Amino acid sequence: MRVLDSSAFIHDYDPDGPVASVPAVRDELKDSAGYRFDAMAGSGMTVQSPGDDALRAVRSAALATGDRDALSETDVSVLAVAHELDATLVTDDYAMQNVAGELGVGVEAIAQEGITERRDWHFQCQGCGREFDDDRDRCPVCGSGLERKNPR
Repeated sequence: MRVLDSSAFIHDYDPDGPVASVPAVRDELKDSAGYRFDAMAGSGMTVQSPGDDALRAVRSAALATGDRDALSETDVSVLAVAHELDATLVTDDYAMQNVAGELGVGVEAIAQEGITERRDWHFQCQGCGREFDDDRDRCPVCGSGLERKNPR
């Protein structure tokens, strides 16, 4: 089973075997990509909304990797369904791939190379330059905004 993100429909991905997606993916698609979603839904693709436990697991994993703010609600739903179904996630989104790795969900990239390593992002204050392991709205020292930073 593969769970398809928007990029699968945009790049005309031709799946081999059973597939699933979430209703919110259809809302992101326009023109021919939207028609592909509709055609696949009409020919047996499972369109499923995730359960609360799976959503919590994804949000927790995204917090652990530092990708929380990089994921849309649609991304979270797609990841949650892939987690629930123990399926392979089909996406080109690096943040989704990173969180999938934290969840133990397999990933298949389409038009881009997949990620080669999982990253746990750090956050740096734009005012005083201090670094933090977790994302916060503001720096607790100077009150400036934080920016996601590659941990290398």
